[in-house]
Amino acid sequence: MNAIVFVLSLLALGIASAVVWLSLTDPTPDGFVLDRARYPFQSQFMDLPDGSRLHYLDEGQGPTLLLLHGNPTWSFLYRQLIHGLKDEFRLVVPDYPGFGLSTASSGYGFTPAEHAQAVGQLVERLDLQDALILMQDWGGPIGFKLALQQPERFKGFVIGNTWAWPLERLRHKVFSMVMGGWPGQLSAWCCNGVVRAFMSRGVAGQLSAPELAMYLGPFSRADSRSPTHIFPAQLRNASDFLGDVYRNLPRLSDRPVLLLWGEKDFAFQKPERDRFESLFPDHETVLLEGAGHFIQEDAPEAIVGAIRDWSKKTFSKRDESG
Repeated sequence: MNAIVFVLSLLALGIASAVVWLSLTDPTPDGFVLDRARYPFQSQFMDLPDGSRLHYLDEGQGPTLLLLHGNPTWSFLYRQLIHGLKDEFRLVVPDYPGFGLSTASSGYGFTPAEHAQAVGQLVERLDLQDALILMQDWGGPIGFKLALQQPERFKGFVIGNTWAWPLERLRHKVFSMVMGGWPGQLSAWCCNGVVRAFMSRGVAGQLSAPELAMYLGPFSRADSRSPTHIFPAQLRNASDFLGDVYRNLPRLSDRPVLLLWGEKDFAFQKPERDRFESLFPDHETVLLEGAGHFIQEDAPEAIVGAIRDWSKKTFSKRDESG
């Protein structure tokens, strides 16, 4: 009994020490001030039927490219891609309720099913047609759910470091239990720990202090941070949602796909990339050497070039044959 008490005491001391250290080193700003020098875009808003208010960007002209983020990011993640693509594409970039500049209603649960519904309402309101979806992290399952619900609106996909099926690998299950369980909840509440961990491990380079502030800022209040640890928990809790998406993916297998894959991702690696290549026969794969999970931060120029080249080759050829 004494040994058990001793071990538990050491564990409690370790946790308390970690919380103190995270609190003392917390760079989260006191409030969220939008950095217009890094985010010089015109904000658009749409009121949702449930009372949430969806923020989105609608920049550029040309074929539509819907850009979907994951956790714990928002449309700021795509700023460099917007600059690089807006002369050839119309870029629609939403923030899910509870993320970025969007606000969630009191009953919103921050689940991928709700996010897919919210973005679907935006797609219908804007009447997007013949569009592409760029999806990364949770943007993958959410984007594919959207495409399965409204397949006539989407002609292809740009897939970057994501997945679209229930958890299988042990490392993902452990990650979900830790970041979506009480350790993630505690670290989020005390010191924005989930955002800090993701933006540290997920970027191969290093964010500047002003860039990191733009990711921490939307969660500057402790009571706004639930979405950051709910998403990791949903890796397990949304197994029905993920299973439904995966079972129905063959309905989209005729669409052309550009795979953009960061080779230093801590989360999604060769097994996920291989599965997407088998699911979508008409694919082109571009490996982003040196890029981590958030490929938009690590390799924006390579992504812009790959999308431009692939889109011209793929859809010009189809237009000519059609």
